[in-house]
Amino acid sequence: MCVGRNYREHAAELGNAVPKEPLIFLKPPSSILAPGEPIILPAVSQRVDFEGELGVILSHRCSHLSPGEPTQPYILGYTCLNDVTARDLQKLDVQFTRAKGFDTFCPFGPVLETALPAAGFALETFVNGARKQSGHTSEMIFSVDAIIRWISQVMTLEPGDVIATGTPSGVGPLAAGDVVEIRISGIGALSNPVVASGAA
Repeated sequence: MCVGRNYREHAAELGNAVPKEPLIFLKPPSSILAPGEPIILPAVSQRVDFEGELGVILSHRCSHLSPGEPTQPYILGYTCLNDVTARDLQKLDVQFTRAKGFDTFCPFGPVLETALPAAGFALETFVNGARKQSGHTSEMIFSVDAIIRWISQVMTLEPGDVIATGTPSGVGPLAAGDVVEIRISGIGALSNPVVASGAA
């Protein structure tokens, strides 16, 4: 489960308005990728972007939470996630399913941090060692608490479900041969190489 345009500067850099409610979409289970495994660039896309994000993993079934009900008991922990996106197909299709749903387009891990620090998390993305994104979860339009409560009104969340909470500004393209790394303070780093279709 993913949240789009959850940082004001990221919404602005792609020419989008800030959403008044959480903008949610899905990635299929087949998009999941282990740390260190290659992100495969699909031949049908000419522009595939990285999107470093905080991932939240659910511990218990969660449905129709009341406004005052705490969400923390439903959270197993937090991890690094890369919401890889075929940007040209996203613009072409308008909706996100194809652009976000290719195999290997959802790397996450390797660490599961069980505590959410009061100050939140700092998030950075590096490509070949050069920093491309720098943000903080305090900048999110909708908090983790608000996101979980919102999604629970739409669908039942199950143990092991993963929520991608949105990306800061600075998204950019990946090319075959790149290594992309998502670093989150207090959690660690997620690194994946990038290869062309047919090369994996």
